[in-house]
Amino acid sequence: MAAPSLWRHCPGGQSEGCARVPSPLLLPGGRGCVAPAQWSWPPARGAWRLVPDARESHSGWGPGGGAASMSWLFGINKGPRGEGAGPPLPLPPAQPGAEGGGDRGLGDRPAPKDKWSNFDPTGLERAAKAARELEQSRYAKDALNLAQMQEQTLQLEQQSKLKEYEAAVEQLRSEQIRAQAEERRKTLSEETRQHQARAQYQDKLARQRYEDQLKQQQLLNEENLRKQEESVQKQEAMRRATVEREMELRQKNEILRVEAEARARAKAERENADIIREQIHLKAAEHRQTVLESIRTAGTLFGEGFHAFLTDQKKVTATVLGLTLLAGGVYSAKNGTAAAARFIEARLWKPSLVRETSRITVLEALQHPFQVSRRLLSRPQDALEGVVLSPSLEARVRDIAIATRNTKKNRSLYRNVLMYGPPGTGKTLFAKKLAVHSGMDYAIMTGGDVAPMGREGVTAMHELFDWADTSWRGLLLFVDEADAFLRKRATEKISEDLRATLNAFLYRTGQHSSKFMLVLASNQPEQFDWAINDRIDVMVHFDLPRQEERERLVRMYFDKYVLKPATEGKQRLKLAQFDYGRKCSEIARLTEGMSGREIAQLAVSWQATAYASEDGVLTEAMMDACVQDAVQQHQQKMCWLKSEGPGRGDEPSPS
Repeated sequence: MAAPSLWRHCPGGQSEGCARVPSPLLLPGGRGCVAPAQWSWPPARGAWRLVPDARESHSGWGPGGGAASMSWLFGINKGPRGEGAGPPLPLPPAQPGAEGGGDRGLGDRPAPKDKWSNFDPTGLERAAKAARELEQSRYAKDALNLAQMQEQTLQLEQQSKLKEYEAAVEQLRSEQIRAQAEERRKTLSEETRQHQARAQYQDKLARQRYEDQLKQQQLLNEENLRKQEESVQKQEAMRRATVEREMELRQKNEILRVEAEARARAKAERENADIIREQIHLKAAEHRQTVLESIRTAGTLFGEGFHAFLTDQKKVTATVLGLTLLAGGVYSAKNGTAAAARFIEARLWKPSLVRETSRITVLEALQHPFQVSRRLLSRPQDALEGVVLSPSLEARVRDIAIATRNTKKNRSLYRNVLMYGPPGTGKTLFAKKLAVHSGMDYAIMTGGDVAPMGREGVTAMHELFDWADTSWRGLLLFVDEADAFLRKRATEKISEDLRATLNAFLYRTGQHSSKFMLVLASNQPEQFDWAINDRIDVMVHFDLPRQEERERLVRMYFDKYVLKPATEGKQRLKLAQFDYGRKCSEIARLTEGMSGREIAQLAVSWQATAYASEDGVLTEAMMDACVQDAVQQHQQKMCWLKSEGPGRGDEPSPS
């Protein structure tokens, strides 16, 4: 809807000082123009006419004389004669040719037919009449103020609506900014993702290019290497061909030279044959003459000397005595040297069959005097120290240890002992402890070393027992795996050398001795010869440890291989926090059927596992893994033994 037009009143026909008329006085159509600007009232002072509005796009009413105020409406600045309203406003004259008595527009332009064709001037008359009445009224000023207040109210309403519109525009702008920011964030995120994907793809392409370059370089290197090898092979073939050619030429030259020399020598010999033959005859004659003269001279001298010797009785007697003394000296020196050699051999070194011994030799005393003196001054140890056995077996072997020690004190005859049972049950360990406990020296040999010696086995066996007889402290001779050479001679197929060695062993052990004690160990004693069984005085069966013995073994080896390295010395081994006693009991329960040696190997594996770790800490999980591996290996060994048939993995029985 168009903004309201105002009426202009110009008293006295002047154009300045025109006042606005409120919008209720507007004419229909909204522009306030009902006639051209030259159309006016009768030219009386204070009359009304329509004039154009210079400040707005509408036309309004104005006085013909140009008065300065709306005195006719509000009683302000009235004319000099105080005139009221003029005569009623006449209708505009009708133009010829206009339809329905319609008016024409302003100026010379024709009025629109559809807009002013039905114009009713009575409304304008009523408005003019109301304006005259309002000018004469005493409330004209209040009406003006009221109109101004209404105008201000409308302006304020328009301003509030404008503010609301501006707020809505600002909110819409902020929403647009927020939406743009969200779109920008999404765009940046998508760009970042695309940049990352592009970077990854470029990196992948770079790696692929690098791999392709490496492959190409490798292929190039292989090709160069192949070419170099071919070149080297060609050069080697050429060098070999050259060397062969040189050798061939040299051989031909040598053959030609030899042939030439032979031909020359043959020619010279043919030419000098008479001279050479004559020289040979002369040399032979001279040699024959020299030999004959030497024989005559020697015979003459020998005959004269022998005749003189036989005729001199003193020379004959001295010669006989000299020859007799010479023969006695040679024989005495020979036997004395052999005896001295045996004496020195028995005291300076050990026999070839002895693997390990505690006996102190002169050479060892010279090399390690402090260790030898410490061993000589050491006190006897308990026979079962470090040996874990069942209570019944401990009582049995303790009685043997006490009897052996008393035999040593009383210088009586030693008894021979046979220890049999599964491997790794402590037979060798007890033999060493028995020798130390009784104050004797010990020597360890194995039956597997006898058979490879062949014919020298008999000599080595006699040397062994001769060496044992020279021990002043007494010797405990421990034969490990004795069934390897002490087999049955009647049924077993053994060589003649091994049979002779066995006979030598039986000969040297036929009587009890006060110099040495024989201790045999075997896993299969039923294979012994009956003569060996006849020489055994005590038989002891070493069985696999039960759960109580296994727990003691686990605790002992855990303390030896884990706790001591973790608490003593500058070791790197560390131990995690867990219940050691409970773990040892659990391991003893899981290691059923395992020997003492296998449990010791298990403890060594714990130590090795801890040293192999980065931080050197032995955890409970590591111990469990080692136990599981040991149990699996033991079960696999048992399966192998059972698959070999009876007599291999079964527990041996005493013969």
